[in-house]
Amino acid sequence: MSHKRTQNRIAESRIALPFAIVYGILVCMAYGVWGKNLWITTAGFAISTLLMAELNNSNALIRIYSRMVSCSFLFLSVRSIFLLHSMQATIVVLCLIAFYLSLFKAYQNKKATGWVYYAFFAIGMASLVFVKVLYFVPILWFLLIFKVLSFSPKTFVASLLGLITPYWFIGGYDAYSHNFHWVANHFKEMTEFFMICDYQVLSQHQLITFAWIALLLLIGTIHFLNKRYNDKLRTRMLYDVFIVTGWCAIVFCILQPQHYFELLGIIIVNTAPLIGHFIATTQTKFTNFSFYIILIVTLAITFFNVWMPSMTF
Repeated sequence: MSHKRTQNRIAESRIALPFAIVYGILVCMAYGVWGKNLWITTAGFAISTLLMAELNNSNALIRIYSRMVSCSFLFLSVRSIFLLHSMQATIVVLCLIAFYLSLFKAYQNKKATGWVYYAFFAIGMASLVFVKVLYFVPILWFLLIFKVLSFSPKTFVASLLGLITPYWFIGGYDAYSHNFHWVANHFKEMTEFFMICDYQVLSQHQLITFAWIALLLLIGTIHFLNKRYNDKLRTRMLYDVFIVTGWCAIVFCILQPQHYFELLGIIIVNTAPLIGHFIATTQTKFTNFSFYIILIVTLAITFFNVWMPSMTF
């Protein structure tokens, strides 16, 4: 009989998510989201947490009862509390979660044109505020073919239609307002790159936060790749999507740190299921010790980002 350690009791607790929500509210209050007029992005963060809970529930991302996916997302997000200053990052996070919710419903269904359309419509919406998210589209098509197993001529066309639908509405509005340059200038940004690996644009807070999230993604990736045989085939495929997308975002952020805010949001969405799976499904003394370290360092970075007044926006 396996021995349940502290990490397992917390991971399987029914009060874990309510406690995490209260913690998130307290951190947001301590950060002064109302006084800083961040209530819209805070509401977006709250909706994202609920959508992550639905993503976990509808896809059984963890093979036991656990709310660690949404709890991990919430803890990682409030640790990166400065993301609330970026409406673009909030929208990208919401759209990426919506993308996963729709895409995973198309698993092994090459006729699921509707779900594929909705999924790529979410990416199209994200591209309105962060056009370079379109660089992920070839990767998402690759995942659609080899991991979601839903690629067909019909779903490919559905993905294209989903991507361009937001621009149909924008194009119509621009034509009505006689502003014909927005779309051209918008896509022109895709060809504009800043200096490679110019980390002077990042603060100490942002560098420390990125390094820790990258380490957590590495821990979650190594754990899942070593223990993936314990999960169903469908779960393995879905986690492969998180791994590939998360590491592509890491590489993108390393090369172009100017897009730190939007890319960090993408990384958090993909890291939360992996580190949540690690916490919920491991039971050794080492992983229990690692859980304490992860929790303590995450709380310390949260304190650093909330109460150390060295960031300027």
